[in-house]
Amino acid sequence: MARPDKEATVKELSELFKSSSAAVLTEYRGLSVQALMNLRRSLGSDATYSITKNTLTLIAAKDAGIEGLDDQLKGPTAIAFITGDVAGVAKGLKNFAKENHALVIKGGYMDGKVLDADTVKKLADLESREVLLSKMAGAMKANLSKAVYMIAAPLSQAARLMGALQDAATANPSLIGGAGAQTAVEAAPEAEASTPAADAAEETPAEVAAE
Repeated sequence: MARPDKEATVKELSELFKSSSAAVLTEYRGLSVQALMNLRRSLGSDATYSITKNTLTLIAAKDAGIEGLDDQLKGPTAIAFITGDVAGVAKGLKNFAKENHALVIKGGYMDGKVLDADTVKKLADLESREVLLSKMAGAMKANLSKAVYMIAAPLSQAARLMGALQDAATANPSLIGGAGAQTAVEAAPEAEASTPAADAAEETPAEVAAE
C-alpha cells in the first residue's frame, strides 16, 4: 500500500475512534465472507464493523488519544466502532460468537478506559437503551398521572355537583331556587363519597343552602 493510502486509512480510523462512544475489538479469522456480511447486517446502524491492520490501527488510536490497545491488536483484527446502543452491539457480538466460534471478542474501549473481553461480555448482559428509556418513560408517566389526578380531582367534584343541580332543574324547573335545589345539593355529596379526593372540597348541604 502506498504511503498516501496508509495516511488516509489512519485518518479514517482515527475519526472512527473519535466519533464512537465505544469500540469492540474482535478476531475474525475463519469467518466466511457471508458470515461477515451477516454480522454487519445484524449490528445495523449502531456500529461500523471494519477489518483493520494492527499497525495502522495502533497509530490511529494514539492519534485519537487512546492508549493501551497494544495487547489486543495482535492477530487478525476487526473492530466494531459503536455509535448507537453499546449494550445492544455487545449483545449482538456475543450472540454471534456463540453460533460462530471463529469470532473471538478480544476486548474494547469505552469512556477513556480499555476493556478486557470479560467486561465487554458483561456489557452484553445489560438492558438495551430502548428498554431503559421505556422503563423511565413508564415511571414518569405513572407519576404524571398521579399529579394530574390530584389536580383534577376537585374540578371533577365541582362538575358532578353542577351536573346534579342541572339534572334536578331539568326534571322540575319549578323547583329552581327552592326545595328542589336543596334536594339536588344534598344528593351531590353522596355521589362524591366514593371518590378518594371527596374531602378536599366538600361542603355540607346546610352550608350550600345558606349561601
